[in-house]
Amino acid sequence: MFNIKKTLTIAAGVAGALAFGGAHASADTTDYVVQSGDTLNKISAKYNVSVDKIAAQNNISNVNWIVTGQHLSFATDDTTSTQTASTTTAAADTSSTTQAASTTSSTDNTASTSTQTVSTTTAATSSTTTSLSSSSETAALNALIARESSGNVNATNGQYYGLGQLSAQARSIYGGNTADYNDQLNAMKAYIAARYGTAVNALAHSNSTGWY
Repeated sequence: MFNIKKTLTIAAGVAGALAFGGAHASADTTDYVVQSGDTLNKISAKYNVSVDKIAAQNNISNVNWIVTGQHLSFATDDTTSTQTASTTTAAADTSSTTQAASTTSSTDNTASTSTQTVSTTTAATSSTTTSLSSSSETAALNALIARESSGNVNATNGQYYGLGQLSAQARSIYGGNTADYNDQLNAMKAYIAARYGTAVNALAHSNSTGWY
């Protein structure tokens, strides 16, 4: 015998299941009624869902054919996930770029510091060399003065006169004819520079020959 009570109970259960399923679907899916002039491509672009996904979820075998009034239902959660993943990837790429730029900047700063250090060291070495050279020149010049005149600006030996015992011809060119110490010293330096280049060379020649 046909059981009306049992049938009503089953129908109510089915209706409840459909209602529950519909509520669940509305939270994760979009329901759309096809309008005149619609195509799956337009709908896909509007909701940012692929044509293939809409077709698959609505059992559409021909993606070029839909009818006005047709109900379509398609999930949209994947779009959000894709956008989130894209944003995360972009943020990661930006972070990597920033770190790379920071590393490059750090490398450039290190190279610059190294260059400055080398430059400073070179300058210091050059300064030391110049100082030693100057000291050697002064010592050689003093040795020549002590040998030639013992520092006496009035010392004379025939035609030779003054600190450096310059000849009359040399004094006519370089000066040093007065009894002024600096005048005679500058004349001696000019003579040495012109003939020997340095006082060290002039002293070496004097040591070898007895005169300069």
